[in-house]
This record gives sequence, structure tokens and C-alpha cells, in this order.
Amino acid sequence: MMRFAALIVFYIGAIFTHTARADPAAMAIVVQDQAALRAAPKDSAQQQAVLWQGDALEVRGRRLDFLQVYDHRRERAGFVRAAQVRVLSTRAEDAADLLAVVRFLRDSSGSEALGIGYAAAYLKAAPANAIDAEPFDALGTMADRLARRASTNKNKANDAAIAAHLEVVAGYGVALRSFEQNGRMQLCYDGDAFRRVLAMKSSDEQKARAALALTRPECIDPLATPVDRANVDKWRADVLDRVPRASLPEYLKNRVRLRTAGVWASIAFARTRCGESAAEAANLAIQELAGVNKIELADDDLGAFNDAATHVGAVRWAAEPMPTTLPAGIAVVTAPGQPGQTCIRLLDRKHDLAKPLLQRCTFGTVWTNSARANPQGTALALAVQPLDGWRELWLFHAGADGWRIDIVPPADDAPDSSGLNPGYIEFAGWVPGTNKLLAAREARAGGKFLHSFEVLDGSTLAVLKRADKPDSLSLFYRWQDPAWKRQTVSLR
Repeated sequence: MMRFAALIVFYIGAIFTHTARADPAAMAIVVQDQAALRAAPKDSAQQQAVLWQGDALEVRGRRLDFLQVYDHRRERAGFVRAAQVRVLSTRAEDAADLLAVVRFLRDSSGSEALGIGYAAAYLKAAPANAIDAEPFDALGTMADRLARRASTNKNKANDAAIAAHLEVVAGYGVALRSFEQNGRMQLCYDGDAFRRVLAMKSSDEQKARAALALTRPECIDPLATPVDRANVDKWRADVLDRVPRASLPEYLKNRVRLRTAGVWASIAFARTRCGESAAEAANLAIQELAGVNKIELADDDLGAFNDAATHVGAVRWAAEPMPTTLPAGIAVVTAPGQPGQTCIRLLDRKHDLAKPLLQRCTFGTVWTNSARANPQGTALALAVQPLDGWRELWLFHAGADGWRIDIVPPADDAPDSSGLNPGYIEFAGWVPGTNKLLAAREARAGGKFLHSFEVLDGSTLAVLKRADKPDSLSLFYRWQDPAWKRQTVSLR
């Protein structure tokens, strides 16, 4: 729901309402960073404050080449060089000129605060019946980009400017949320303007941009409970479903498909955790991923493509049917354990539920339909998913001292409960007459994406050979499991 107070601030132009002057042109906006507000109209006068792009000022007069102004946000009066500001007219007949500047600044990185200031001026000047979705689309785009810049800034020299710009836009009612994400501060625009775009008559492209901005996975509170996260994902799916796709350019369709695939993968995992059927959600995720037009995939979207595929790959077993009978050799069955736990029991012809070969309990989701035993009956591979977007390979194998379980994670990094660093490793086949097995791995770790096909030693789980294509490994080419080849998303 849109925050009513913030919407009112947008409509009346926020700071512009402080003035008591009747002249609608008696406002100015700062266009240069670190402009000095001085006590007198000369450069040697005492500096009262440092002004930044987007700061709105009330004009009270002119002296030489200085404007006499009052800064309502800081509650200070003074003089500023006329060249460092632009005097604005907020008359209705001048609204089109203000909108033209908003259009120019909309995609200018580093000028977000200035663009938001002009957008506020336009919303004050334009008649209510003339305001459409465009200024809100621009305002949301600039606010979202400023939040991204603040979250990813690595240049300490820019810290002061970004912090100042954040204060400027906050004065216009633009709200940003902040929380810690993977050891760093994540800032996110709360999306009021984008919600307005979805509620108004707007173009399909505007709706798509708004939906993508509102459903950013990195802007989900990492401290949200599983129930709250599930509700957020349902809302995200509904927002994306409301975007008409027919007339969108292919690159934008791809972005909507990728975001939708990741959302439905999360929903599938959440449904499984609640004991509900996840087949429909998992199939929707796979269909959305399959619908991506890779020829029209923008370079900037390659990371999103890999992340979406990894999320879908981690949960793809939810789309596969469960076995109705146990295989003749070794097999696994599950039973409830402590609250929230699932206990895995390894059985064979001589060992039943009362006396299993091995038992291990886990809080993860156990995909029993993924179980694959080797021809000798001495090893079994199983997919277990402890977190959304993170799936492990559990290997049951017999040794001199009996059966044991080894767990192979997708990456060396610790899994991320927010799903921002997804990963999975899956069984891809047995190499006959040996203790070797084939595996496919996809993961994001250390800021890099890993996509590989591997030959593992079944005793030590060491990677014997690795390649970025399965055909580059002779063992992989000869012995890959046909069912894996048919079902996996790693061969996309």
C-alpha cells in the first residue's frame, strides 16, 4: 500500500510549500554539488551551509550575481551564486518545461537528487488532470538508482556526495529502507512511485519497469520470517503477473521472465517446506526460464539469467513425480523426526525400516525422487535442499567400517539464507566399474559465478576432472545419466 503522507508530499512539491510568497517563480533548485550558502553576496563571506544538487530554495531577492535565498530544510538564510542554481517557474503553463528536464535527467547517473527535485516541481506545477504515470516512473527510476549507487559504492571519495543526495531526496518524501545484507549495508527505495505507476493508466514498459523494481530480491528483509518471506513472494508473483508482455521489447520480456522464474522457484521451495504440493510452482519456474530468448539477452542480464537458472535448478525436483515403489536394490525412505526434521533411512533387501543400514535426520528438504544408486549397490546419491536456492549432494557409500554419508555443497562459501548467493550440485551419472561419479555444479560465490561439469572420486569426493562443457570430458560424454540430461537446467 502506498504511504499516503509521502504521496501528498509528491503532489504538492514538498519543500515548495514552505514559501509564503505569491510569486510561483520565486523558487530555485541547486544544480551543483557543494555550492556554498554564504552570509553575504561575496565569495569571502562566511559559509552558512554546503548545498547539494536538488536542494530547493526560496528566492527572496538578488544582489550582484548572487541570489538571496532561504533554505527551509536547514532553516537558514543566505546568498548563493546565481550560476549554481536554476530559478524555477511552477506556473501550470511552464509544467511542460519542467517535465522535459525530468526526462533528460531520468537516466543520468549521479543526477538523481536533481532529477527528483525537478519531478517535485513538475508535480506542483502541473494540473492534477494532466499528471500521468510518466513523472512517477521517472521519480521511481531515479530513487531506485540512487539506492543502488549508495549500496554498491566502492569509491570512498563519493561517500559524502551520496550521503548528501540521500538527505536531499528524503526532504522530498522519498523513503529508503536500509538493512544489513551479506556484511554490507543495503539501501532500497520503498517503491511508492512505482506502486502509483501500477495503479494508474500506464504503458506496458512502465508497468514492467515498476514491477521489476518492486520485486528486487535483494530488497527483501533478510530478517523476515519464513511465513513473511512466503507472503512477500506471493505478492511478488502477483505483481509480475500483472505485467502485459505482448508488446514489450524482447530484452524487457527476458527480465520479467527471469524475475518470475526466480520468484516461482522460491514459492515452490516454500510450499514444499509447508508440506504442500510444489509441482505447479516448480513447473511455472521451469517454463519461465525456458521462455527466455537467449539471443535477445542483454549483457547486463547475464548475471540475473545465471541466478534465476540456479534457483530453478535447485528446486527442479519438485516438478518431477515421486516414485510409487522402492527400487530393488538400495533405496531411501523418509519419516518425520523432531519438529521440522526429516529423517532419511537407507534400506536394502536385508535391512528394513526397523533396522536401516543408516539413518540421518535433517532440517532440509529431502528430494527422495532424486535418489540414484550405483550398479554395484555400494553407493547412492541424493539431493537435499536446506535453503531456498541452495541444494547439496548427499552421497551414501559403503566402506570397510560400514555405511557413511558425505555431503558435497555447491560452493565453499557458507549458504545465504536470503537466496542472493544461490548454488546447487547434482548427480549426473555413475562411471561403471569404478567408484567415480559425475556431477554438475552451479553457484555464485565470492562475487563470481561457477558453472562446471565434474568427475568426482566417490571415496574422497575430490574433483578429478572439471570442464565448462560436458562434451569436454570423455567420461561425462559417455556415461552421463539420460534422465539427468533430459531434466537438468545446467545444459541450457
